[in-house]
Amino acid sequence: MAAHDARYLPGTTKRPVLLAWLAMLLVSDLPNIIWHHAAGAAVPGWLLGAKIGLLASFAVATLALRAMRPLRAFALVLLVLFLALGGTGLVQRTAWFQRTFNYDGVPFFLGYLAIFVLDIVVAAAVVATLWALKRGRRGFFLVKGELRAPIEPVRWLGIRGGESWRTFGWIFAFAAGLCVLVPTALAIRPSEETLLRTLPLLPAVLVLAAVNAFTEEAYFRCSFLATLPNAVGRNHALLMSVVFFGLAHYLGGSPPGVVGAAMTGFLAYLLAKAMLETRGFVWPWFIHFVPDVVVFASYAALYVQQ
Repeated sequence: MAAHDARYLPGTTKRPVLLAWLAMLLVSDLPNIIWHHAAGAAVPGWLLGAKIGLLASFAVATLALRAMRPLRAFALVLLVLFLALGGTGLVQRTAWFQRTFNYDGVPFFLGYLAIFVLDIVVAAAVVATLWALKRGRRGFFLVKGELRAPIEPVRWLGIRGGESWRTFGWIFAFAAGLCVLVPTALAIRPSEETLLRTLPLLPAVLVLAAVNAFTEEAYFRCSFLATLPNAVGRNHALLMSVVFFGLAHYLGGSPPGVVGAAMTGFLAYLLAKAMLETRGFVWPWFIHFVPDVVVFASYAALYVQQ
């Protein structure tokens, strides 16, 4: 019996599925996107506060209402995530932070490092919450996992029965990197001089890519896949993590817009599939890391051009 699929759990109804989707969409970047296009203006600061209030109400409802109890862990993790995002956002807007890290002459690594330290705080808050709920790292995939685990066949991806993540993990990682490299190179068209001047920044690029891949896997993937499958089913949990990740990259992705959201959504599908099937963190992190190297290398190239 597939214990991780809600379709096989006695007493499961469609209500948690609908509520989980509704809550996810309301606190995702979908309202931000609608505001951006409808108002033609920057997303107002109060919108994050509204999302936190909604999640607080959602969490209370999962404590009070029996029908919503399966979503309790999901609600609590999302609430912690958005509270942490709100807190670190306040730090970024302080005069001290702006004066110290947000000026034209700030070194490449230092500028990103300041933001990433705050991002690590967000990931740590989510990891601590998941650890308390699951009482161990294995319960939220923060382990090596089975690197040679069989990969479930997907005909449209050319994955047949009998294949393993030992092969497809490498294929997906470098295919993702190539998919980002081609449009990025065409967009910025770095000269030979720019590439040579960017090389000394490669260690910083690798560190930033590694950290970004870790933090995003922690709060985009682990948060959903550790709390939702028993409540809404494996497929809904996977799809919700895909939509949430794709929407998060619509306004600020590389490239922004529908194309960027679709690309990152497809990447999220591969990452979630890897995490669920290997029951671990290594393959999702590595598949995420490779295209992130390309992204941060492009940021470094733009930095030296300026």
